[in-house]
Amino acid sequence: MSAELGRLLNQVDAVLLDFDGPVCSIFAGYPAPHVAAELVDVLRGCGVDVPPDLASEPDPLEVLRRIGAAGDRGLTRAVEKALCAAERLAAESAEPTPYGREVIVAARQAGLPVAVVSNNSASAITSYLTAHRLAGYVSPVVGRAYAEPARMKPNPEPVMKAVRALGKAPNRCVLVGDSLSDIEGAHAAGVLAIGYANRPTKADAFRSAGAEAVIVSMSELANALL
Repeated sequence: MSAELGRLLNQVDAVLLDFDGPVCSIFAGYPAPHVAAELVDVLRGCGVDVPPDLASEPDPLEVLRRIGAAGDRGLTRAVEKALCAAERLAAESAEPTPYGREVIVAARQAGLPVAVVSNNSASAITSYLTAHRLAGYVSPVVGRAYAEPARMKPNPEPVMKAVRALGKAPNRCVLVGDSLSDIEGAHAAGVLAIGYANRPTKADAFRSAGAEAVIVSMSELANALL
């Protein structure tokens, strides 16, 4: 266990986890580019002339974000509805992250409550946790606000919502995430951050963003909690 990680965990009263990355790969069996293409088809079905850069966007959350930023509430709700359905389907074939389960169980054994704070839909997260017998270990589950993509991380609102539900001081909570939006959202909420560098290129970016610790495997966190 790194001294940095040990010192950090000694300061916290709760663990917040991003979902897609630290807990599982939600689109492992139902690839994200395929979902994004389906959302583009929804837009075309609504009569939208989709620009080429959006038509080739591989990230379904980015498709939702861009439509939301355009300000058409009806289109945003249509894309949100389709994305929620796709995520629930994707959760059925999601691939568990190695040691993600162990982190959740170890945190609870250490007396730390565990929350999930994600830009994915709460229904898909809950479906996955239930199927993998983890629902009893995790509360609250904070997914994205329905058809309001501007409220997704790095907006601190979902992180703050989880902290309030836990009844903990923000600076006594740590969020584990695999994207810069997680680090930024955590810090904007006054929460500590651990960057999960599941790709080597992420580690330096997380350090530059001020993550209090960086790990390359969830096993590091599981071992530190134990």
